[in-house]
Amino acid sequence: MGGKVQGQYGVSSEAPIPLLTPYTLGKFQLSHRVVLAPLTRQRSWNNVPQPHAILYYSQRTTKGGLLIAEATGVSDTAQGYPQTPGIWTKEQVEAWKPIVDAVHAKGGIFFCQIGHVGRVSNTGFQPNGQAPISCTDKPLTPQSQSNGFNVAQFSTPRRLITEEIPQVVNDFRLAARNAIEAGFDGVEIHGAHGYLLDQFMKDHVNDRTDKYGGSLENRCRFPLEVVEAIVDEIGADKVGIRLSPFADYAEAGDSNPEALGLYMVESLNKYGLVYCHMVEPRMKTVGEKCESPHSLLPMRKAFRGTFIVAGGYDREDGNNAVAEDRADLVVYGRWFLANPDLPKRFARNAPLNKYNRETFYIPDPVLGYTDYPFLEDTE
Repeated sequence: MGGKVQGQYGVSSEAPIPLLTPYTLGKFQLSHRVVLAPLTRQRSWNNVPQPHAILYYSQRTTKGGLLIAEATGVSDTAQGYPQTPGIWTKEQVEAWKPIVDAVHAKGGIFFCQIGHVGRVSNTGFQPNGQAPISCTDKPLTPQSQSNGFNVAQFSTPRRLITEEIPQVVNDFRLAARNAIEAGFDGVEIHGAHGYLLDQFMKDHVNDRTDKYGGSLENRCRFPLEVVEAIVDEIGADKVGIRLSPFADYAEAGDSNPEALGLYMVESLNKYGLVYCHMVEPRMKTVGEKCESPHSLLPMRKAFRGTFIVAGGYDREDGNNAVAEDRADLVVYGRWFLANPDLPKRFARNAPLNKYNRETFYIPDPVLGYTDYPFLEDTE
């Protein structure tokens, strides 16, 4: 006999759907399993987070909900898009504090995604107009950006010499320390989507002949050095990572993505990371779902921490992933962007606001950012 339960979403039902069951993420008690994806929004002037982000993140916060902040640069060489935030200066750390405070005031758990774009950049984003850095000096071909409107031009990257790599590792370590100083509960290392760590891991990009290239172990050496440095700095209970072994974003594909994914999760087990966040094989490129024979299940089974999945999930799909134990938590991007009260809508199986791709990346501090209606506004 299932009694009616009155949940925090003001909904009575026989039993909560799998996505809305509680979960223990390391030392954090989550009230549900619907996670805000790290979404680039390009509204941080001069790489400094702005006050309008306070409302944006606060709107999407629930008590016991996990939010992952948009990709945040670890250094002045880490940027490849206009108006994206960083966390390498004192000013940036101070600017993040009220945003983090607003999420905590509503009982949310907030991780900062820290990353470096590597060669997905051009001299215009780099200090003194220098070349972007990467594992390679192979340039990227111009690509239409994920908004589908602009064509991004990339400069030929400069191949990091072996001796420079520890400095980049240190940039990640300092960024993690800064994130904790800003009040974040932890950091997510951005090891996905064709950016710097992914460039080292993927054999379609990495053509090095030193200890950071060649074998699978060598290609994963730099990302794992980043993991180790950050774990040493802030503690494994505050560190997650995002990986996309199957994706081909920014021409960063791999000849054996399954082996890459498995090697990484087995290596991560040694560090006791709180979570591994993986992008589904069906997401070969940004926002495009395709049929894939591949599965994250072998990685799910091999990883000993919390396993989080992303990539084209809807309500039914997410419920199934949790019910079938294919994932502990499910990340939502575009639907959470357009529905600030997404967990409540899932609880009530309410209709969702449609997202408007044309306003994903515009610099407007309200339009397409904090003006999507809540359920109460539409009822």
